[in-house]
Amino acid sequence: MANILETIAESTRKRVEQAKNTVSAEQMKAAALALPKLGFTFEKALKKPDIAFICECKKASPSKGIIAKKFPYLDIAQEYEAAGADCISVLTEPQWFLGSTEYLREIAAAVDIPCIRKDFTVDEYMIYEARTLGAAAVLLICTLLGEDRLREYIAVCDTLGLSALVEAHDEREIAIAVNAGARIIGVNNRNLGDFSVSTDNAVKLREKVPEDTIFVAESGIKTAADIETLRKAGVNAVLIGETLMRAADKRAKLAELKGL
Repeated sequence: MANILETIAESTRKRVEQAKNTVSAEQMKAAALALPKLGFTFEKALKKPDIAFICECKKASPSKGIIAKKFPYLDIAQEYEAAGADCISVLTEPQWFLGSTEYLREIAAAVDIPCIRKDFTVDEYMIYEARTLGAAAVLLICTLLGEDRLREYIAVCDTLGLSALVEAHDEREIAIAVNAGARIIGVNNRNLGDFSVSTDNAVKLREKVPEDTIFVAESGIKTAADIETLRKAGVNAVLIGETLMRAADKRAKLAELKGL
């Protein structure tokens, strides 16, 4: 049986084909290219002396089910911004994460910090669509794409001024990301095959990534001590979802994670 990642990817391929029946690939590409080219604002926001925080708007996940029964996504995004988030991650996958492209469109219009479209990019259509929705970055997953497709999709991002967060899970995928020209590499501490989590994964793999490549640790980050461990390992940014989504006071929780 295919693992959950491939199951989601196959569902996403079908979703994209359905979307093309409404807005064709040619129309979506033209719409994105007609917009002003962005200035890679997402990666610029992650280049700072201390760890940068990418805070996630996420209603549900395959491993945890419903995370937020109430999901006032605009309020959440604006609270993140007010609390000092550097970027916002918005889930747009509708079936397993209960995300929506409209969440991204509305959040990107409501905040002044860069947003990343968090989805399972399987077609360049989704990159052009992300630009029309107001995203400053997209997620590209090594496991789904492979080196040649990664390189191709990074080039598409570059034509739009979008940043690409290239996600890897092990040393082999790190090499694929580096060879494909990734400027931002995220290490997912969650194994998307079986959903086991180990924050040691990012620490272990940091030294495999070039110094001048932005390194993001994703998943399983819960405490200020976790942040400090990652800081000492040379991690440039963290992506935090569930820990913040479950916090009643997200501003206080982010301050706590920052050690303030």
